[in-house]
Amino acid sequence: MENLRARARMLAQVRDFFAQRAVMEVDTQLMSHCAVSDPFIDSIEVAFGTVPGNPEQTLYLQTSPEYAMKRLLAAGSGAIYQLAKVFRNGESGRRHNPEFTMLEWYRPGLSAEQLMDEVEALVADVIPGFSASRISYRALFQRELGIDPHLTGVDELRRLCRTHIEAPFDDDSRDTWLNILMSHVIEPRLQEPVFVHGFPASQAALAEVVQDETGTPVATRFELFVCGIELANGYRELTDAKEQSRRLEQDQQQRAELQLPQRPLEKRLVAALEAGMPACAGVALGFDRLVMLALGAEHIEQVIPFTFERA
Repeated sequence: MENLRARARMLAQVRDFFAQRAVMEVDTQLMSHCAVSDPFIDSIEVAFGTVPGNPEQTLYLQTSPEYAMKRLLAAGSGAIYQLAKVFRNGESGRRHNPEFTMLEWYRPGLSAEQLMDEVEALVADVIPGFSASRISYRALFQRELGIDPHLTGVDELRRLCRTHIEAPFDDDSRDTWLNILMSHVIEPRLQEPVFVHGFPASQAALAEVVQDETGTPVATRFELFVCGIELANGYRELTDAKEQSRRLEQDQQQRAELQLPQRPLEKRLVAALEAGMPACAGVALGFDRLVMLALGAEHIEQVIPFTFERA
């Protein structure tokens, strides 16, 4: 109960943080007619019927408020944030619960670097004295594994991966091996707070792609790691409607190749970008993980009222 009281104080701190910066709180829908396209995030389906016994319509619980919030940005909301309940199928464990709280916010006019400053300030508001260093994705791989992740071929990445962990499968995607090396080898080593930025362009998700100082295309994406876990994931947001549509279709094709369900794509997001979304930076931060970090908790069950098993 003491942890829940501390959680309530942190929720108030977050709201005060954004109130001082004139960032409006919004509260978007939990159910959507469309699902997230990311092949590695599984939506939870719900059935809606107007009358019991009549044909039901499949809806999807939001895995992130991102799509809905971007539609609000395109409608002229200005800077916004949300403390959202989000849902992800198959995610349960010491640091995961199928239903969890995500803090997500969007700042028109800010760069990714400025948003990193604001993320650091918010966490420091909750955890006094908090600060984080910064390192590029390339420099991180060079420091930890002695390779340039933008240039190393798939055969070398596969070989390197298998020197660290068991990986008895084949895959021709460089990103598969880079992701495994990042999640299984590098991330556990990131105990001190650090922002990793400049991800490969192929891992842009919904971020803009730019050229770095070497002329290499990179995503204007960053992740904050603390104690070996990801706390936040941010972008300088993609505003190109055609490119957004291409990425959604690319995700759908990858889902088909992986024999995953084909779910309705959020074309309303594309329409919002066509209407004009302001240039902005946005970030999602795991609020439950922030509370865990602040309280030194080892399991998510220590900082939420009831876990999935007791819901």
